[in-house]
Amino acid sequence: MFIIGKKYGLTESRKESLITVICIGALLISLAAIYIIHLPNSLWDNIIDFFMTLTLAPVPSTGIALPAPANPAAHTSLYIASFQFAIAVGIFEVIILFLRIMLHSPIQRKAETIENIVFWLGTSYLITTYLVNMTMVAEWFIFWAGLILIFGLALLARAFVLLSKR
Repeated sequence: MFIIGKKYGLTESRKESLITVICIGALLISLAAIYIIHLPNSLWDNIIDFFMTLTLAPVPSTGIALPAPANPAAHTSLYIASFQFAIAVGIFEVIILFLRIMLHSPIQRKAETIENIVFWLGTSYLITTYLVNMTMVAEWFIFWAGLILIFGLALLARAFVLLSKR
């Protein structure tokens, strides 16, 4: 069996450092690519506009108010860029999982990567479902509730992977 780590004499810490460098590089490349894709519109200006339009809006069926954009539909290009980022990170995490399997990383690292895959791909789904086509502020709060749900599912996925090895 071909084992990359043994063939090239990589220690466990060097393998994990290599994977970390690949993750950071992929993250920076995806940020740059998304920024370039959205030119001539400035994503930075869109982010500033988004935060400038945040107001306190009542959460439906509750007595509390939380920050929400005054006009949610005005920020579609920012939501699309967020979707592209989330899907790119999710795909990179799948690649990282394959690297971890090939390099025989510890089960804790594989479980963490699976958690990240569930979170980022789930987040990309929520962004397209609730933000890109958003017309009401209520959908803004549904998105955040869904994000909390996805985070819980990601933690459960990690737990099941860790439990499967016991």
